[in-house]
Amino acid sequence: MRAAPVVDGAIAGAVGSAALNVVTFLDMTLRGRPASSTPEQTAGKLADAAHVDLGPAEKAASRRTGVGSIIGYGTGIAAGALFGLLAARRRIPLPLAVGMLGGGVMATSDGSLAALRISDPRTWSTKDWVSDVVPHLAYGAAVAATWRRLRPPSRRG
Repeated sequence: MRAAPVVDGAIAGAVGSAALNVVTFLDMTLRGRPASSTPEQTAGKLADAAHVDLGPAEKAASRRTGVGSIIGYGTGIAAGALFGLLAARRRIPLPLAVGMLGGGVMATSDGSLAALRISDPRTWSTKDWVSDVVPHLAYGAAVAATWRRLRPPSRRG
């Protein structure tokens, strides 16, 4: 099999990651809520576990912010590439693709937060869950739509 489905999936994953961020930023704008600190906390915990010194406090904070964003995009792109592998072999119905993609990335993200003891999703309020589910569904929809645009039926397989 050619690498094209993986590359197209990765491209779709990048588009989905951008959509997730736009929906998150709209939520922040509409509700006036602050940005989540969990990406930076994740980056910090992973750096600590890998024994990577991020430098003096001011630079370390900036590096955690940058690395946290990179982790988010990396997760979204990798999930898109994996989807490309799966979807190249068989057509996945759009609602299923949206759920698989959004749910899969959300489970990966939230599972990481729980595993690193940054947050416990079991304690989240309904508003917290909605703030998490909606952007991930936007991710899934954007990836699935981009995949279908990049890989029309005549190019699949």
